[in-house]
Amino acid sequence: MPAEGTFEVELTPQEDREFPAGRMLINKRYTGDMSGSGIGQMISKRTEEGTAVYCAIEEFSGSVNGKTGSFTLVHKGTMSEASQLLEVDILEGSGSGELEGISGSMLITQQAGEHSYELRFTM
Repeated sequence: MPAEGTFEVELTPQEDREFPAGRMLINKRYTGDMSGSGIGQMISKRTEEGTAVYCAIEEFSGSVNGKTGSFTLVHKGTMSEASQLLEVDILEGSGSGELEGISGSMLITQQAGEHSYELRFTM
């Protein structure tokens, strides 16, 4: 079952002088078939050669195709000059409310500064 739409994201850098990677707070506002907000933490690292990796945990709260509740998204991404891989999965067992039992994954695309999503899920 798909859910599609767009989201706005705000990243707020967090200071951590002892850890040699970037850490950010994530705040998202989803519109479309998903309506609600996401909040999370992201850790990222970039090499001098430009290869980068990030991981994040995001808690979504709102509705998906009219069903209200919350669930956790687990992000993992790697980027290099030659390729880019982004995986976003729903954490099994994290659904609550009318979204209890949700499972699946999310595709994210970015064009001209706008983020779009496609959530492929089952209940």
